[in-house]
Amino acid sequence: MIAASKGQPPSALLDLWSLGHRDFGENYLQEALPKVEALPDACWHYLGRLQSNKVAKIAASFQWIHTISTKRQADLLATRCVSHVREAEALIEVNIAREPQKSGCLPEEVADLAAFVYNVPGLRFRGLMTMGPVNPNAEEARPYFRAMRGLLDGLNISGADCLSMGMSNDFDVAIQEGATHVRVGSALFGMRS
Repeated sequence: MIAASKGQPPSALLDLWSLGHRDFGENYLQEALPKVEALPDACWHYLGRLQSNKVAKIAASFQWIHTISTKRQADLLATRCVSHVREAEALIEVNIAREPQKSGCLPEEVADLAAFVYNVPGLRFRGLMTMGPVNPNAEEARPYFRAMRGLLDGLNISGADCLSMGMSNDFDVAIQEGATHVRVGSALFGMRS
């Protein structure tokens, strides 16, 4: 379970840390940096859109990157990881529902991008990530999560066994469909102000 801590003060994260939680996720680099500094031993997951001007700091601060959607992003990130003498756990973001307002590669682009990410030094390809369509009924997300499981299984790449999908409103359905990582914010912290 990744505590999606967007909009939360570092003190809220420290409270969760004191209870034994170790995985935290952030969407915005500038907001994340003080939290990373406050909890340097946490496992940090980058959940936001990758911007080329911020890739160097993302590579230095986060162990997991959930939002690779192009070869260019993967190449930039890998180059920065190599320069920091580290390897990042990499997930490809998939726009499984083909929603125009969401980022991520399309399902038919996954295999080619996965092969690229798998072979780039500095990144360790671990699997796929998606955000299901926002719907108050979690069951509506099930076919999309199931499709993600099929995409991952179809890749048949050694070490690629992670599915990051499901949030506070639908993580139980995501887990039933094979999620290995769920990104939970409001269920842990309450609604953001």
